[in-house]
Amino acid sequence: MPKTQGVLAILKAVSASGQGPSIRLCVLLWARPGADTALVDYEDRVLELIADHGARVLQRARTDGASGAPLEIQILEYPSQAALDDYMADERRVALAGERDAAIARTEVLAVELL
Repeated sequence: MPKTQGVLAILKAVSASGQGPSIRLCVLLWARPGADTALVDYEDRVLELIADHGARVLQRARTDGASGAPLEIQILEYPSQAALDDYMADERRVALAGERDAAIARTEVLAVELL
């Protein structure tokens, strides 16, 4: 399954989880070897788009990516499943899929509740 379809499947599972109207996600991102800067640059670009869908970045953090750790960790909040779906289908984001595939080796998306 191509990476984008895998992420979409995870997000559909989040939708089916029954989470309330506001959706909070923890996104874990692993860079391809030697592509740390490319991952950060890609994420800088696509995260600028989420505000257009009523969403926001609650937190963004980085590790050194050593010992199998993700390079970047994000906590994102979307006002609804429709807003998340719209962001995932945003033509500006989709147009950057080649950059994403070149930079990102693995993505995990978890539905989370903030404490």
